[in-house]
Amino acid sequence: MTTYQEYQAKIAELQKAAETARKNEINQAKEKIAEIMREYKLTLADLGPSIKSTKPVKPRAPVPMKYRDDKTGQTWTGRGRAPKWLEGRNKEDFLIK
Repeated sequence: MTTYQEYQAKIAELQKAAETARKNEINQAKEKIAEIMREYKLTLADLGPSIKSTKPVKPRAPVPMKYRDDKTGQTWTGRGRAPKWLEGRNKEDFLIK
C-alpha cells in the first residue's frame, strides 16, 4: 500500500517534470515565433499594440453628497442602497441645500 508521503514525493516529481516540459515548450514556441518574424521581416510594431497599452483610465470625479443627517453628520450621495439612518424617514427632509 502506498503511503501519503510516497504520493507527495510522486506529486513533487511530476510537478518538476511538468515545469521542465513547460519551459521546453515555451522555448520552442519562442523559436518558432522568431523564425516566422525573420521569414516575413516582421517587427514588434508590426504585430500591433499590446494588450497592456490600452487607453489610460481617467479617474472619476467624486459624486457630491445629496443627503445629510445634521444630528450625526452622516451623508449619502443618493446612489446605491439607502443607508440605515435614512430608513423610515422622508429623504426630502435630509436634502443638502
